[in-house]
Amino acid sequence: MDKAILLLQVIVALGIFNVWFLRFNMATSYRGGSSKNLREEFAAYGLPTWFFVLIGVLKVSCAIALIAGIWYPEITRYAAGALGILMVGALLMHIKAKDPLIKSVPAILMFLMCLIIFLNSLKIFLQ
Repeated sequence: MDKAILLLQVIVALGIFNVWFLRFNMATSYRGGSSKNLREEFAAYGLPTWFFVLIGVLKVSCAIALIAGIWYPEITRYAAGALGILMVGALLMHIKAKDPLIKSVPAILMFLMCLIIFLNSLKIFLQ
């Protein structure tokens, strides 16, 4: 397996763990609106609490699957594809909130990394 793709899988997974565990209750310059934590960010987008929980479970599950994909490559494309779709949703929420572009940079980068992982996994799958 390509070492660069493995590195991207780890970077994406650690990025998700960082946001959903380490920086969960922290203000960052990338939070939507004027949110001080992740829960407030979802509220700023007008999303219900159950959706916040669902997205958290999905993102963390995908991150775990990306790590597991190091040993079980067949699950990588599903994890990267699902996480990529979730990142498009994050971008749309930033647009909805009329956030400055800088707040969308992490979601854009995560989407691009997921796209690269996904396309690489298709290449491997089709060989």
